[in-house]
Amino acid sequence: MNQKSIFFYKKRLIPLLLIILTCGYSTHIQAVTYLQDIDTQDPSNYNEFKGSVLDSESNRPIVSATISVNNTNISTVTNDEGKFLLKVPVEMVDNRITISHLGYRDKIIGLSEFKGKSMKIKLDLSIIELSEVSIDPRDPEALIRAVMKKKGTNYLSDNTIMTAFYRETIKRRRSYVSLSEAVVDVYKNPYSSGKTDIIKLFKARKSADYKKLDTLTVKLQGGPTSTLYIDVMKNPDILFSEDLIKRYLFSFDNSTKINDRNIYVLNFKQRPTIEEPMYYGKLYIDAETLAMTKAIFSLNTENREEVSKMFVRKKPRNAKVYPTEATYNIDYREKDGKWYYGYGRIDLTIKINWKKKLFNSVYKLNVEMAVTDWKKNLDNETLKPKDRLKSSVVIADEASGFSDPKFWGEYNVIEPEKSIESAIKKIQKQLRKLN
Repeated sequence: MNQKSIFFYKKRLIPLLLIILTCGYSTHIQAVTYLQDIDTQDPSNYNEFKGSVLDSESNRPIVSATISVNNTNISTVTNDEGKFLLKVPVEMVDNRITISHLGYRDKIIGLSEFKGKSMKIKLDLSIIELSEVSIDPRDPEALIRAVMKKKGTNYLSDNTIMTAFYRETIKRRRSYVSLSEAVVDVYKNPYSSGKTDIIKLFKARKSADYKKLDTLTVKLQGGPTSTLYIDVMKNPDILFSEDLIKRYLFSFDNSTKINDRNIYVLNFKQRPTIEEPMYYGKLYIDAETLAMTKAIFSLNTENREEVSKMFVRKKPRNAKVYPTEATYNIDYREKDGKWYYGYGRIDLTIKINWKKKLFNSVYKLNVEMAVTDWKKNLDNETLKPKDRLKSSVVIADEASGFSDPKFWGEYNVIEPEKSIESAIKKIQKQLRKLN
């Protein structure tokens, strides 16, 4: 790998997510820290609607399905068990919601159909072959170039302020050892702008069971800025700048549908002549507008020494740390003909080899952020530097403890899985003992 390649590669990868590992652990768990007084939030101002989204044939849960309140910007996504909790202002209880996911037909139902109970919503598969391909199938690279050229037309052209829910988890084997959550405000610039989007931390909380970390504290640096940075249409330099497009091989896959729209599926991988680790995955492109609606990609981790340099910021001297998996997922949503960032997720698996120890340690790290509401920033509001969330932030250091189940109030959040709920309950028991 030449020095120029290393420079460009590091410049792209460093902001995505960094791992900090330190020796030692703490058994002290502090009381919950509030970034805003929750007593000011009146539960009578909103209604809650619970349910699960399933495949109509297999009854398997559909992960990361989008649930949107029609004619609004309010939305949420399902968790890894297909469950969701949607909070809607009382004046919107007569509205309808749309449930959508890659490869399925949209389903529209009225909120009145919930009748105060948890509802099972089943989606039907909708996989098709397009009868015509307007882009030359012999030149799939031309498609991605057309997509990047049209980002100013296809994506939000206004300054916006987005409300988003963020969660990061760290697992050792099957047990959660760390969990952090936050509600943030995202001050997002137009997609045609080169300005960096900025974030304000609104509310946050965490739990951690450091006894399960084998005297090793694992932390993630980057927080919500990491999931925002993988917005490849806002930040094309991480994947598809003019220079990087030449480093990939592109090919067409079978077409599909998202939100009842015909979608091209484009595969990409690094050329065999490229030595440094790059990405591979699938891009989902609206056939009519050529807007990218979804991207799923992974980093080639075969060169583990080089990949380790990119991800690991700090580690003990007697440990070697190798990321064995790095997968990224970005979903876009459409409103009034304009697409925008809706959901981002990063999954990492790291292996830690200890000197003079027979067994290694494996950790799975996950971060995800879902935009739950947004509005146009008509007055071009911005944040003072002191109020901005830094890209070097460690969310786990910004808040502590889980306590009040009504902590989030009227804010839409991603429902926790059963295993996460179990982890929270354990922390709550420890809090009660301390108090």
